[in-house]
Order: sequence, then C-alpha cells, then structure tokens
Amino acid sequence: MNAILILFLLGVPLLAGEVFVPGAVLGILGTLCMLAGCMISFLQLGPAGGALTTTVALALLGLTLYTELVWLPKTRFGKKLIVQATVDATSQPPLTDKESVIGKSAEAVTTLAPSGYVLIDGRRYEAFSQSGHMAKGTQLRVTGLDNFRLIVTKP
Repeated sequence: MNAILILFLLGVPLLAGEVFVPGAVLGILGTLCMLAGCMISFLQLGPAGGALTTTVALALLGLTLYTELVWLPKTRFGKKLIVQATVDATSQPPLTDKESVIGKSAEAVTTLAPSGYVLIDGRRYEAFSQSGHMAKGTQLRVTGLDNFRLIVTKP
C-alpha cells in the first residue's frame, strides 16, 4: 500500500511539473509512476482495489489537467507563463496588386518548367506556366495571381 501511495504522490507532481519544464520527460515519468501504482494495486489489492486505485489515478489526472489548462491560465502567475501578445502582420509583403499585372504581357527571363521567373515592366516576378514548359525569352500573358507567384500562359 505504501508503494502505491508513494508512486501516486510522486506521479502527480511530475505530471504537474510538465507545464514548467520543456520536453516530455517529466510527463512520461509521472505517467509511468501512475501506471506502476495502478499495476501494483491490482497485484496487491485484487481487481476491486485495482479498479478503485485506477479511478483515483484518473481523478487525480483530471484534476491536474483542469488545474494546468483551466485554472492556472486565469491566475496572475499563469498569465506570466502564457504569451498574450499577437503579431498582426505578414511574413512577406504582398506580391503585387491584381489589377496592376493581370492581363499584362510578360517575358520569361528563365525557363519555366513550369515555374520560373518573368519580367513585367522591368520588374522580376516568380511565375507558374499553365501551358507547361516555356523557354527563356518566350512572350507570355499574366492570367492570375496566387499567394506567392503569377500565373502565366501563352498569349
């Protein structure tokens, strides 16, 4: 009985410590302690005692998860642990305005197989050819724009 109690008393703080220590080491150790306590209880106390101990272990696990995920983030200490700020920006500027390039003619400055680079009004853009492979120097027309490149076809 003492081994079961010791394993549970060791497992719960290890599971709770998982919040503060990076990596999964404490969580794995805590889980192993709780599982070992349940297995020992089945061996020493029989099926009824093992089921009761497993129920207690699951209740402790539920209480620990509730404390970590619901209660702790609402406390002043928990708010210091959680990043509250957000960045309202994009990682890259937009490629270009749709109106300024769609319908314009472009020249392939690299081979498009089917992606490459085109030149429009002296500015270089990454492009995707819907018509397949295009040789360098081919005259193309811009038909669309996706997130990071122009969509071009033969005129």
